[in-house]
This record gives sequence, C-alpha cells and structure tokens, in this order.
Amino acid sequence: MSTSPLRRLSRIFSPGKSTSSSKSTPASTEPVPKEKKQGEFVGSLDCGTTSVRFIIFDKYANIVAQHQLEFPQYYPHPGWHDHDAKEIQEHAERCMGEAIKELEAAGWAKESVKVIGITNQRETTVAWSRKTGEPLCKAIVWTDSRTKNTVAHFEKKLEETGIEVSPGEWKKGKDGVEALRQITGLPLSTYFSAVKLRWMIDHYPDVAAAHEADDLLFGTVESWVLYNLVGGVSKSQHVCEVTNASRTLLLNVTTLQWEESLLDFFGLRKSILPKLVSSSEVYGNVAEGVAGGALASVPIGGLIGDQQGALVGNKCFNQGEAKCTYGTGAFLLFNTGGEIVKSTHGLLSTIAFQAGPEAKPIYALEGSISVAGSAIKWLRDSMSLISSAAEVNDLAEKEKDTGGVYFVTAFSGLLAPYWDPGAAGLLIGISQYTNPAHIARATLEANAFQTRAIIESMKLDSGTDLRHLKVDGGMTNGDLVMTILADIGGFSVVRPEMRESTALGSALLAGAAIKLFGWDISKPETMVEVNTKGSKEFTPSLEEGDRQKKWDGWQRAVERSKSWEEGVDE
Repeated sequence: MSTSPLRRLSRIFSPGKSTSSSKSTPASTEPVPKEKKQGEFVGSLDCGTTSVRFIIFDKYANIVAQHQLEFPQYYPHPGWHDHDAKEIQEHAERCMGEAIKELEAAGWAKESVKVIGITNQRETTVAWSRKTGEPLCKAIVWTDSRTKNTVAHFEKKLEETGIEVSPGEWKKGKDGVEALRQITGLPLSTYFSAVKLRWMIDHYPDVAAAHEADDLLFGTVESWVLYNLVGGVSKSQHVCEVTNASRTLLLNVTTLQWEESLLDFFGLRKSILPKLVSSSEVYGNVAEGVAGGALASVPIGGLIGDQQGALVGNKCFNQGEAKCTYGTGAFLLFNTGGEIVKSTHGLLSTIAFQAGPEAKPIYALEGSISVAGSAIKWLRDSMSLISSAAEVNDLAEKEKDTGGVYFVTAFSGLLAPYWDPGAAGLLIGISQYTNPAHIARATLEANAFQTRAIIESMKLDSGTDLRHLKVDGGMTNGDLVMTILADIGGFSVVRPEMRESTALGSALLAGAAIKLFGWDISKPETMVEVNTKGSKEFTPSLEEGDRQKKWDGWQRAVERSKSWEEGVDE
C-alpha cells in the first residue's frame, strides 16, 4: 500500500521576555500548536474482501491521507469462505480514525472532510438481529461455493414449479431460467446473496429462529457498515444501495424494486429486506463515538458496490466505455447506458449506478473472474514459490513464455462466461522442462485469458469492439501483467497513475450528493479535473497467429477443467 507523504507541523515557542516592569512572569515553555488548515476533502471507506481502507481525496483525486488494515479470513471447510461482520466494522472504524490522525499530522483540520462514501465487496451476505444489532452468524463471502446443492435444489424447483411472473402466470423449465434472467439480469448461481441467505436460514438455527420471529435483518456489506456508522439499533437505518441489491437475485433491475415472486421462490420474508436507496444521496450522519469521534456528524453521501465504484472512479460514464479491476478476483464492466442489454453469452446485466433518488439508472454488462490476485497469494502462501506478491513479476520474467503450461485458476469453480461451479483448478502441459517461472507466468496469463473470454462475450452481446480497457487494482502494478494482458487480449490497456478507482468512485458519488466541488455525476464535464495525472498505455505486440494459438490452447485447458466436481454432498 502506498502512503501519502506527511508534513510535520512547525511549533511556535514563546520568546520568554517579560513586558511588565513591576513583576516578572515566567515564560511558558509549552509549545503552542499551529492552527490546523481548513480544506475541503471527501473520504471513502473501501471494504474489500481481505482488507478495509479509508482514503481521503482532494478535488483532483490526490490522496491526502489514508490507512489500511487486513482482517481475518475464515475457511472452515473446503469451498467455504467466511468473514466476521463485527471484525469488518471494527477494522473500518480503526481505519477511519487512523486516517484522520494522518490528515491532522499533515496540518489539516479533521473538519476538512465534508462527506464520505462507502464501497464494498458486493455479494457477501450478512445476517443480524433487528433487536440486538448483533450478527447471527459469520458472513458468507462472495467467493464461497458451499451452496452448490442449494443451487441444485432451486434449479430443480425452477424446472418443475417455476416462477410466477404475473398473477396466475408461471414460467418453468427453460422459460423459468429465462424469466429469472429477465427479472434480475442474473443466472441462478452460488455467487449471489439470496442463495447464501437461504443456506444460512437452512443451516444456522439462530438465523432460522430470527427469520421465523421477524427478527432477521439481511444486507450486503455496505448495508451492515452504514447501519453501524449511523448509530446501529438506536437509528435502525437499514438500507441497501441499488448496485449491491442488483447482486442479490431479489431485485427487479427494470423497476428497481424488490421482486415479491422471487421472495416467494426462495422462501424469504419481505420484512428482512433493507430499504432501497440510490448510489448518491445523504443516508445519514456518522454517529458520535464512532471511530473515536473523528468524523462525528459527517454526512455519508455515496454507496456503491466495489466494481461499479471502479467504473465510476475510472469515469466510464459513457456508453461503450469499460474497465476491469484486478484484485482478489477480477471484474470487467461495460457501460451500456440507460438500456438493459440482456446477455446471451454468459455475462450479467447489472446496474452500473444511479446518480440520485430521482435519476434513471445506468446499466452495465459484467463479467466476473473469481480468482485473479488470489492466485498469486496461492503461489506465495500455499506453494511458497514467492515470498511476496510483487515477486511474481520478477519470477515470471525469467522465462519468455510458459513452456506450454496453462493454469486454469478455478479454485471455486468458473464464473463468467463459463458458469461452471463444478470446474476445478488445473495445471496442464507440465513436463520435466517446467520450472517455477513457467508456473508464475502461466498464473499471469490465466488472468489475461479469462479477461479475453469476457470481452469476446461482450462483443457478441453489444456489437461493439473494445478498443481499450481501463484497469485498476493491486494486480495492475506490475508492467509484465499489463503487457501479457494486451498481448493475449489484442487490445490496448490503459493504466492510470492513481489506481484507487474503487474508492474514488464512492468519493465522487458522495461529493456529488452534497454538490461538493460542483461535481454532478450526470454531467461528466464537472469532473474533468479529477484524476488527470499521467496514465500508461500498453499495446499488443504479439503476432495474431501466436495470439490465436495461445487462445486455442487455453480453451482446450478450460474444457478439461469443467465439471470435475460432481455429486458433492451437502
């Protein structure tokens, strides 16, 4: 994590000279602190999959102060991935407090932070008590695949019973599958929140009892964090922002309302659901005592799912613009404007953002890769091929190619455009010639191949050929990763200098909610000065024949990884 430079405060000391002729007064030796400067900044709380950070931006998107903390990950069984919601909240508040200390150490008054936004890992599912405000179980993380049998159950229900699409009209079988996509923009998958919530109710007695007693509150991470920041049980501010809601399998993406037929389908009470809100409005103010009082009374004005946040942060406001964020996973979003494009090639139709309560939503096509940076962590933590994530580039550069090795990083199945929860991780093409550098390079290529697979589907769905891809996220720091992406993809890759795009997106939405700096999400020209420092472009240099040969090899490897895990017991 990069850290912004701090400026130390100068101290003013008394000269110690008496001006009285009758009585001398001892001079004070205590330093008089210099008065803090007043500025105008916007903060962003970025609640990711493995860490939380609070970043304070100025009007140009320069980082003035920041603090980041990793929080524990829990893997109690194969395919399971849990978070402790209270730990996320505690780490979030600590980050806020520490970032404010850094801001003050740089000479700025804490009151300079005028508004904050929140961005978050999206499908991760939190269940807590309406009465106590306490979590009822561990949160189930978006990467978790324990719900395979739950999905199979609802696939069978979709086949045999179907969904009621209007009073007395039911769609089942293939028509039911299509009806689900038409309503939500999503397929039935372990990925989305409703399936995770149903599993909680079925397997955790405390959650089942709360659901039965009407004591259950359900939310994604931004819902949980905001609930606590504005006062918890005392305020009971239970909301969900529309981009996050669009990842639950419960939202009608056309009407922007919870879909009652899907609540019935999954067997969920409507009272557990949060109130739907836009991506940019004031939802409440930070309560006294939160984060040590560092941001008391500051309005919270922006909420957005992390990948949509990165789309906004990359200023992809116009139809046809696309970005990909490479973090734990990788997520490519393509702005389709005010019209929903229903994918027929394995992508998701999702809400990109809603610029205010009265604004019309902007939509996007999305392709998600479950394993990107986490594959590099696997090389480090499980295989001990590298001692730090940054070393993967140095190791991979020792070889000019992979030596014929392909690595299908399907640690928890494959997401878009394959949608195969039974796919397994696969290293193929290994021989006695293979060395760690080949495997490191194959890991980086896996990321590029999966990106290309999504873009190929986007071309087919939208009829638009992508000329360049804007990128951000920790994995983009290495030039080799970007070079490989451009070569395998056959398009140019644009990497901005300031790559905290996810956090910046929620900051822009928060600032726009109170008209800070004149920002207006519906008028991109009001943000032309935001994040304009130099960017680097990577252009493809691989011959088209070589690119196609590598692509053909990847597709063969993916086919071998598919449907490996079958008949998994519940």
